[in-house]
Amino acid sequence: MKLKLLLICVIAFYSSFAQELALVREVKDGPFGYINKSGEFVIKPQFEDAKNFSEGYAAAKSAEKWGFIDTKGEWVIEPKYDKVKYFSSGYVLVSSNDIWNYINSKGEILKVPIAEKYFDFEDGVAFYKVNEKVGLFNTKGEVVLEPTYTKILSFNNGHAKATNGSSWGIINNKGKEVVPIEYDEISDFSSIAIWAKKGESFGLVTNGTFTPIAGIDKIWDFHPGSNLTYARNSTKLIGFINTKGEWVIEPQFDKARAFFNGLAPVVKDKKWGYVNEKGEVVIDFQFKDAEIFSKDGLAPVKDKKWGFVDTNGKVVIPTQYDINSGFGGIKAMFTGESEFGFRNGLARVKFNKKWGFLDTKGDLLGNKWFENAELFTNND
Repeated sequence: MKLKLLLICVIAFYSSFAQELALVREVKDGPFGYINKSGEFVIKPQFEDAKNFSEGYAAAKSAEKWGFIDTKGEWVIEPKYDKVKYFSSGYVLVSSNDIWNYINSKGEILKVPIAEKYFDFEDGVAFYKVNEKVGLFNTKGEVVLEPTYTKILSFNNGHAKATNGSSWGIINNKGKEVVPIEYDEISDFSSIAIWAKKGESFGLVTNGTFTPIAGIDKIWDFHPGSNLTYARNSTKLIGFINTKGEWVIEPQFDKARAFFNGLAPVVKDKKWGYVNEKGEVVIDFQFKDAEIFSKDGLAPVKDKKWGFVDTNGKVVIPTQYDINSGFGGIKAMFTGESEFGFRNGLARVKFNKKWGFLDTKGDLLGNKWFENAELFTNND
């Protein structure tokens, strides 16, 4: 009995901790609050401005100053800052009187190397800039990489693209080069495959070796949903290659997007349809635009407006919505799913100039529209 009670408590704790919340505003110029996935206000509208949750905290503005709240809406860091960013790796950048510092959830300042410019933590490290060169330090304020590169792009899964000003490669969050800085272009890091350009040749980088692929003039990043990616040949037609650089689907399309749930959106004669990984047309060419499928098995498609189809091509949610981005949310980590489609059972849409969330049946969450609505984010 005691074990059963303990298990119930543990499940309840983790369910609460993993609760997803969305930042919303009901009326123009009104206060911001947060709803749960039942459409109920967990934190009532009360803030002048606010940001999405990250690592259990959200920036909120009161009396023209920024602080941080927890998932109950209580202040954990009182509003006293002029500018703030998002929590990552346990720290957040805050500014007072044009001076930036990293603080933790207790408001304690992290001592870091002196720099011209600081950046958010990502994957346990933060960029800092000295004499136009960028380096890295960790969450202890220790230098991981002395300022070496002219630019380091955003970290994803512990890796980031870096350049010395003329060539590109990939480093990890320990400051080590995992792909040498010797390419004219390079993809983001992927455990599936990495493409690069050297001179006039596009190809794949495997175990540090560059293998050019004849007749290709562009490759797009490998996507978590498939071992295929789309590429363009010298005649400007697009097909799909595998991790060996072999054409699996011959170039024949004008545009394409990534495979997810076994289907990819492609264009012929200015119309979008979907093909499977054998190149067979599964959903005929009929749409003005189309996005990738989600884990929920639905994809956004456009006629005059946007709606959603299932993997058989049936329109299950009418094409009467807009799905463009919201109003400044936290940068989403690369999960393979589009921000435009369904994510964990809900899709954000716009109708008659108002924002709301639809479930996979097309029902409106909470039967309510908002002036603004951000994507749901996990509060951890």
